Amino acid sequence: MKTIYFGHSRSYDYQNELYRPVRESGLNKKYNIIFPHEKSQELYDSKGLFQSGKCDLFATEVSYLSTGLGIEMGWANLFNVPIVGFYKKGAKLSHSIGAVADKIIEYEDKEDLINKLKQILSGQDKTDIFKTDKAKQ
Repeated sequence: MKTIYFGHSRSYDYQNELYRPVRESGLNKKYNIIFPHEKSQELYDSKGLFQSGKCDLFATEVSYLSTGLGIEMGWANLFNVPIVGFYKKGAKLSHSIGAVADKIIEYEDKEDLINKLKQILSGQDKTDIFKTDKAKQ
């Protein structure tokens, strides 16, 4: 079972905009999904997770600028964890996201986010982000 860690800024309603829609989508029945602040507001040891080799995908919501999320993306990149950034249509993105993310995907609303995430996880979008021999550029 693939493990997916979700990173995001704390500056928006991530419980209702991200956590709830993903949990209600049924994806958590097929994947081990980790949300850093689902049960606690304490810092989550994402660096340890990435370093352990037990994280198959770092899914990031990058619509809101966040220094902490940028640091997590750097760690994931360092430990060769595939990174997919999702951003809401119209959001102004940091230019540095493109330096570490393997794929950046625009979405319209919560339903569209879930559909695009499902496409990535099923391989329907034709991007093989799970290649184990992938070299980061």
